[in-house]
Amino acid sequence: MNPSHLRREAEALPLRRLPRSDDELASKDHEEDEASWREARPTSVVRRYQALVDVKTEVGRAHADALPESSLVSARRGAAQRQSEVRTPGPARRRASESQPARGPTPAASERTRERRTEEPLRPVLPSQQAARRHHWLVWLGLFWLAMVIGWVVLSALAGWGQTMLDDWRYGRPRTFQIDAVVGHGDSPANPSHFIALNLNRHVEVIEFPGGDATKARIYVGPVLVGPGQDLAPVTLGFQDVNGDGKPDMVVTIEGSHFFFINENGSFRPARPGEPLRFTSP
Repeated sequence: MNPSHLRREAEALPLRRLPRSDDELASKDHEEDEASWREARPTSVVRRYQALVDVKTEVGRAHADALPESSLVSARRGAAQRQSEVRTPGPARRRASESQPARGPTPAASERTRERRTEEPLRPVLPSQQAARRHHWLVWLGLFWLAMVIGWVVLSALAGWGQTMLDDWRYGRPRTFQIDAVVGHGDSPANPSHFIALNLNRHVEVIEFPGGDATKARIYVGPVLVGPGQDLAPVTLGFQDVNGDGKPDMVVTIEGSHFFFINENGSFRPARPGEPLRFTSP
């Protein structure tokens, strides 16, 4: 047979793989394990991640996986620029290998340290001290004056009420005052004249009974009282020579005010304006 023909037939036959030995299989498994544990370690301690931009697949455009690396890099840069415009830029990250400048204490930390150093120890506050701090001194002054005003009003009302009750016991209602005196109008010490002074609805009236004789009664009209409570003002009578003629004149007293009636011609007349008078308070 031709040797070339035999060579072609031998090449055409399928090759039969010989069974591997246990040593070869063990060495291959060991190589695969070592290859699986061999990973590319990063060159830097800090890892940076950046999400891929979603690329829509359109007719006539290649898929994002089929784009060249330069296109992917430009798309990533554009997405990063848009994200930096929307977000507030944060502080730049530093690598562990870069040297960081030494930082001093911040102003806030130094202020807190100063406050902590100058803070005094707390002292227990008594309840009385809390009450004293709670109110200003002007509050106490205002309360004092308010109490004084209320006390003055109450005392004034009580004094007025007490005086009215006393006048009721002494003079009655209407206010009435009676007195006997010898004035030279047909009277004598044994039969003096009788006088009655009235405050009748603010009108002052004096009734005289010469020598005690009611048939010869005379009425003298005094002033009209004006003002609140004057209908209860008591009217009193006195007799004193005020013009110096030696005859007793009649003096009408109403709450400290004096009205003079001159004894003349057997009766009394009101004093004239400008008439010289001399009165001595009893």
